[in-house]
Formats: sequence, structure tokens, C-alpha cells
Amino acid sequence: MESKIDFIITWVDGSDSTWIEKKKSYLPKNDSGLNKDSRYRDWGFLKYWFRAVEKNTPWVNKVFFVTEGHIPDWLNVDYEKLIIIRHDDYIDSKHLPTFNSNVIELNFHKIKGLSDFFVNFNDDMFINKELLPEDFFEDELPKDIGVFSPIVPKRGSISSIVQNNVEVINDYFSFRRVLGKYFFKFFNLKYGKHLIKNLCVLPWSNILGFYDNHIPVAYKKEFFKILWDNEGELLEKVSGHRFRQKDDVNHWLIRYWQLCTGSFIPRNIKFGNYYDISSELMEILSEIESPQYSIICLNDGDGVVNFEDDKLRLLDSFERRYPNKSRFER
Repeated sequence: MESKIDFIITWVDGSDSTWIEKKKSYLPKNDSGLNKDSRYRDWGFLKYWFRAVEKNTPWVNKVFFVTEGHIPDWLNVDYEKLIIIRHDDYIDSKHLPTFNSNVIELNFHKIKGLSDFFVNFNDDMFINKELLPEDFFEDELPKDIGVFSPIVPKRGSISSIVQNNVEVINDYFSFRRVLGKYFFKFFNLKYGKHLIKNLCVLPWSNILGFYDNHIPVAYKKEFFKILWDNEGELLEKVSGHRFRQKDDVNHWLIRYWQLCTGSFIPRNIKFGNYYDISSELMEILSEIESPQYSIICLNDGDGVVNFEDDKLRLLDSFERRYPNKSRFER
């Protein structure tokens, strides 16, 4: 693909005492359980994220580093490929400060200079193999997985937010028409056993949900603008939520819109994998040093008991895999 592709990564220094006090001063007394401290915990992996980007995707145009204002002291802010974006550079001041990742991500299209084609990373998502631009976009369409999957309600999870996404999608799209128009994008052998899910939802007339595999999402910026044009009131309301709430929507809503308009190219289901650090530490260590997947997501949850020990073991594995400084570092 000839068009330029940017990466966006969002990051917060969860150890900054000033930020912690600010967060506490705004945190509602009756929190929904969606804003646990583990969401903001820093494992020290960020420099390896940049090293992996430079080694595995040297073709990337720019990396947009989105932060409230925290800048790691080792980060080379003068590197031409690195663009520092603070929340107040693109989010309406009346919505700041925000501690809500949904607000930060739903407003990405307002970032000055961002390419029309970009990939959204969380800081727990790592490029694990050498990749080409065509691994994210092909014929100027995002690579993605068109698999339907019912939403499973779970206390303390984002299932309510995902349900809100799907409610919006059902307001605009007919399940039958989507399947009829883009049948071979949803019934594709690249999805492997997950094709069964698409078969199982056929009796229903509405969209029940989508399979979300927790890896970076490739976006065409125009779809953010389309959602804001159609659901501006909703997105403006969510942008006013300083913390995640059950009545939020998130950036997956834009992803679902891309899927329902057939604006994607089917991707192999084994492109990426999601790991839980608390229960799959040994598998993660093995995956970092002997990669099987192109992308990995390392989830940090409340189940992590030995945080410092696990952190040291993971840092050691990353250091062995990526021992050399990148140009993103001083």
C-alpha cells in the first residue's frame, strides 16, 4: 500500500504522584469497577514497544505518542518519526482532565497531522514479528476479522460498553443486509473454527455482537468522522465522562461500523493472541523469545499476585529479545 500508515499509542505514567492525587480528586465515590488501579499500572515495557516497532515495522510513517503530559526521560522527543500529542492538543478543554481511555480514543480524528490510515495500539500490545504494511491495510482497507459473537455480561468488565456499541450498530445496519452484501468477508476460511460463530448467529435478525480479539485495530480516519456526524450527541456525552462508565461507547464502535460497511479485508485469526499475565506468564515468556504470533496483548488484571517478580521476568525476556536501543530512545 502506497498511502502512509501511522501508529498511535496511548500511555499514562501511573506512578506519578501528582497524577495519582489528581485522579483521586475526580474519582466518583461509587465507581462502577471499570477504573481499577491495575488499568494504570506501569510495567516498564514501553521502551521495548518502541524497539519492537523499529525492528519489525521500520516502514511506519509516524508514531503518535498520546499522553496527558507524561514523557519518559529516555524518550527521544527530537526523533522525526515521533510525534508527542497531549490530551489538550486535541480534546476539548471542557472535558479535561480525563482518565477515560474511551474519550482519548474516540477523539483521535481531531489529532493534527494524523494519517488517513492508522493503527491504534494500547501500551500492552506488542509487534512480535516482522510485518509489512499489508498486514494492517490492503487496497486501502483495514485488515480485520469479520466474526459475530454474542456479548457475555460479566461484572466489572466492559461488556455494558460493548453492548452500547452494538445497540448503535443495530440502529443503522440490518444483519441480513450486511451478510447478504459482504457474505464472503464474513464467511472466510481465514477465521478457522471461529466461522462456527457466524453460523450460530444466523437464526437471529439483529446483530448480537462481534468477536473482539484485543489486538491493535487498523482504522481509516474517515470512519471516526462518519460516527461523529451520525452520533455526535452521544460521542460528545461520552467525552464528558472523566472515567469509564457503563453508558460509554468505545472505539470498537468505529471498528464495527467498518465491518458492517464491508470496509475491511479478512485477516487470519491467528495473526495475534491475547495473554493474561496472571495465568499465562510462562507462555508469554516463551512467546516473546520464540514468537508464534505477529501481535501479542499482555493483559494486566487484578489476578497478578507477584507483580514485581513477574515484571522482572518479563523485562528480562524483552531485553533478551530487543537488547539494542531504538532511535526513539535518547
